[in-house]
Amino acid sequence: MRADRLLSLLLLLQNRGLMTAPELAAELEVSVRTVYRDIEALGASGVPVRAERGPEGGYRLMEGYRTRLTGLTDAEAGSLFLAGLPGPARDLGLGAVLASAQLKVEAALPGELADQARRVRERFHLDAPAWFRDADPVPHLERISGAVWERRVLRARYRRWRGEVHREVCPLGLVLKGGIWYLVALSEDVVRTYRVSRFQAVEETGDLFTRPAGFALAAYWAESSRRMEAALRQGTARLRLSPRGQKLLPMQFGAAGVRALRGAGPPDGEGWVEVELSVESEAVATGDLLRLGTEAEVLGPPGLRQAVAGAVAVLAERYAAGR
Repeated sequence: MRADRLLSLLLLLQNRGLMTAPELAAELEVSVRTVYRDIEALGASGVPVRAERGPEGGYRLMEGYRTRLTGLTDAEAGSLFLAGLPGPARDLGLGAVLASAQLKVEAALPGELADQARRVRERFHLDAPAWFRDADPVPHLERISGAVWERRVLRARYRRWRGEVHREVCPLGLVLKGGIWYLVALSEDVVRTYRVSRFQAVEETGDLFTRPAGFALAAYWAESSRRMEAALRQGTARLRLSPRGQKLLPMQFGAAGVRALRGAGPPDGEGWVEVELSVESEAVATGDLLRLGTEAEVLGPPGLRQAVAGAVAVLAERYAAGR
């Protein structure tokens, strides 16, 4: 591990020039004291590291020095698909490997391309999780990831809405959707999707499996998502929306809200419009539509309008009673 860290430190200095000990410690996730020891080790091995003192000081390599140790290991090459996703890479146990791979790639680039890569990194950042939602705890993700990579059968205890199940699964792939990890796995000759945070226990059986011929993870996920969307949104609600409600609809209902607004009728004298919105079951739709508050009125179907009116009446009575 120390050899990997020394190489990472060397590549950081080569790629970025002058860096302070605290900056190096933050990049390498070690203490400043460890950085001092590693700098001494590099110097003792013949690497020309210069220390510049003062408020603007730090460490840099002697001008013109470049290392040729930029070849990628198998693990580093495999981690590059997570470039730009440091959080998920850490979840998978690949954080240090990915950082090392990126440094090696940057070091191998010609000067102009390396500068461009640095500018992109400084100006663009991808944050996968949704706002105001803590990431799911995924204590078994690293083991599941290893089983995906090595085609190992897993024996798992999984929590569903209706209770726990015990299954042997053949893990085919992992998907990160909206900051949530999902496992796509073959179980009992059926490909299923599992939310990784709901695995209560995972262990390897010692057996290997053969991936189904022609299985494509991206294609499966796209089709599965389409089917789920179609299964969930089987109803249609007619709404009146205020001008503010029209802004809230896409925020609350995503793509379904955008589609509804595209087909909106002409605004009335106060700017309200009528739309048709794809919704889930009546019970779910009632809760979802209440989030629009006074900026929306449910016009139909009658059952949904009554359900929302009933919920509003209960709330009004509860808050009128006081405590």
